[in-house]
Amino acid sequence: MSTTEEATVNPDGSTTFEANETVNATFDGTGTDGEEAIVSKGSDPAIYFIIGILLLVVLYMVYRYQTKKDEDDDFFSELDGEKFNLKLPAAVEEYYQIKEKCEAAGWKPGEKPANPGAQNGPHRVLAQALMKRCIADIPIVTHIQKESTGMNKLYSQSMCSVKQWRGGQTTAAKGSS
Repeated sequence: MSTTEEATVNPDGSTTFEANETVNATFDGTGTDGEEAIVSKGSDPAIYFIIGILLLVVLYMVYRYQTKKDEDDDFFSELDGEKFNLKLPAAVEEYYQIKEKCEAAGWKPGEKPANPGAQNGPHRVLAQALMKRCIADIPIVTHIQKESTGMNKLYSQSMCSVKQWRGGQTTAAKGSS
């Protein structure tokens, strides 16, 4: 340790120091007992800057991952079931209109025709409308049959969502009835 010292200014401008006590300290960082002096060093601000940048990069990557995941979920949820939203042909609506007209004219389902050979009777007109409807439904039924096996395979391999698979099953059930 150092003690109080007195400085003497010489006539040539140089100074000399006189210590009251003898000090055995050297300037190489060791004290009087040969122990190393404790030097407190502060942290380099560049380290904090680098840590801050790394933290921002990690947060940005997490944000992008979540955003991309949400976009993918939105994309697939919009696709669910759209493949099986089929439009029925106009012949289906025509059949129901003819059926209502026949029922309004007095025809009852399950009733035997009074004249089986009549060309314009309600049974004949309704049978023709039903045949027309069946012919118009053939492309839809064929499409459903082709796609249902593929949907079942995709579902069994977990490659399509439950919502898509259920949509396909519901459409197949409606198409077969």
